[in-house]
Amino acid sequence: MGGVDGGDEGIRRRGCSCAKSDFLPEESFRSWGNYGKALMETPMRLKDRIVTRSLDHTELVEVKARSHNEMKKTLNWWDLMWFGIGAVIGAGIFVLTGLEAREDAGPAVVLSYVVSGISALLSVFCYTEFAVEIPVAGGSFAYLRVELGDFMAFIAAGNILLEYVIGGAAVARAWTSYFATLCNYKPNDFRVIADGLSEDYKYLDPIAVVVIAAICVLAVLSTKGSSRFNYIASIFHVIVILFIIIAGLIKADTKNYTPFAPFGARGIFKASAVLFFAYVGFDAVSTMAEETKNPGRDIPIGLVGSMVITTLAYCILAVTLCLMQSYKAVDEDAPFSVAFEAVGWGWAKYIVAAGALKGMTTVLLVGAVGQARYLTHIARTHMLPPWLAHVNERTGTPVNATIVMLVATAIIAFFTKLAILSNLLSISTLFIFMLVAVALLVRRYYVSGVTTETNRIKLIVFIVLIIGSSVGTAAYWAVSDGWVGYVITTPIWLIATVGIWLFVPHAREPKLWGVPLVPWLPSLSIAINIFLLGSIDKESFARFGVWTLIILIYYFVIGLHASYDTAKESSNGEERKNVEEGGEMSNIVF
Repeated sequence: MGGVDGGDEGIRRRGCSCAKSDFLPEESFRSWGNYGKALMETPMRLKDRIVTRSLDHTELVEVKARSHNEMKKTLNWWDLMWFGIGAVIGAGIFVLTGLEAREDAGPAVVLSYVVSGISALLSVFCYTEFAVEIPVAGGSFAYLRVELGDFMAFIAAGNILLEYVIGGAAVARAWTSYFATLCNYKPNDFRVIADGLSEDYKYLDPIAVVVIAAICVLAVLSTKGSSRFNYIASIFHVIVILFIIIAGLIKADTKNYTPFAPFGARGIFKASAVLFFAYVGFDAVSTMAEETKNPGRDIPIGLVGSMVITTLAYCILAVTLCLMQSYKAVDEDAPFSVAFEAVGWGWAKYIVAAGALKGMTTVLLVGAVGQARYLTHIARTHMLPPWLAHVNERTGTPVNATIVMLVATAIIAFFTKLAILSNLLSISTLFIFMLVAVALLVRRYYVSGVTTETNRIKLIVFIVLIIGSSVGTAAYWAVSDGWVGYVITTPIWLIATVGIWLFVPHAREPKLWGVPLVPWLPSLSIAINIFLLGSIDKESFARFGVWTLIILIYYFVIGLHASYDTAKESSNGEERKNVEEGGEMSNIVF
């Protein structure tokens, strides 16, 4: 691998083979002696990866070239809008609404959707600016690599992949639940019970595996074909949603809306943290920027438009459900279908179940398309084996990455209950969205060689205060019913945000489309995302910690050395300055 060109030639020669050089072609892995030397240099290499940031040009040209074949630019704002709707409206609204209304929020579940919707919309704005400026398949991984450096990007990458695998598994299991309802069976009637396993893992779901396999075939064939299937199916989905709202409100009983918030504010926010799962998926649309004809126009319309439509639909659906049936009687597995049955319209449950199945199918499809593009771009940096970066010449899609991600998704879906998956997914997603908001602040206020040392220090201090005060607010919410803590943490957040606004000059302005109200909007996004994290149960955080430990072990054993060698070989001497910048960034990475 002699530089970028040499790397490209290697991929051309190898194509889609499975030789050792497809997985570990770097200098550090060519002999045991080289590997031992690399391990001895781990502290130096880690420092290099922490302080080194990629450049927009690197992600757009050199890293992208490592896939050998270009992804086809076939998408416009209409495709992205329907991808966004198809990606988001699925298992969250059709399954978790019932669970959270019954267990945590009552009829006030509509407020839970408002809170998580605001958080998601703030994150959409942050994603949109990056997707317009850096339209590559890597999504948030590429954005964080440019602004927060390689190491933080890898931590995010591990959680991005976890997010997609868990999200797909959760939706696939929900698909089985609604399919069982459609066939007049209970969800577990279609699952195999393995008594030797624990309660959370013993309901084996072969139908979920079959559905994921079918989605895999469609995803690898064509992105444009997937898009056509998605928006045709989404039109049908919109019709079903309108039917649920109109028919449901005909059967509404306002008595069911009393009491409105039986579990209080704490229940509303706890439900909001879990229901954030219902908004996961829009980030998959940002990974399609590389295949968008006019990113500057199409991405803002597609992303923001689809999120506004989705939030309104969620709120109206939540109101409809709780007006049809008392929150105490709402079914946890198929709430809308059972609600229609309860009010005497048993025939309507089949329409609802069919709409839900369609919604979940498109969520799985868009997720499959998005997660493969994340994995492809991560592999382009050699943090993961470059075999995964291969783009098929005929289909223009990342076949290897698509298959690997969906196999992992199928394995998780086969074993794990929805409740475990949704909580763990929310942690991973909220963490990534918080990092993207931090990265946006860094992008606007820090440019190496432009930002003065004084302004850099001020920016670091203010961002640390924003994060710290947000963590303090979330922690106080998790452990106390009082209000004194908020009197301390809220003013600190406000002062830090005002500090950036007044005392740190902009170092960069967006070229095509920019987030409005910076620094207020990204700062608020950081605060809300961290606050919602404080409402998630400790068992989910323990699982999150185990996963983070696993990816760190992989990074120190393989990923660090592979990405270090690739960066070193891609730039020689002074040329490195044209590829990646470091040095002054060392103190901006947290």
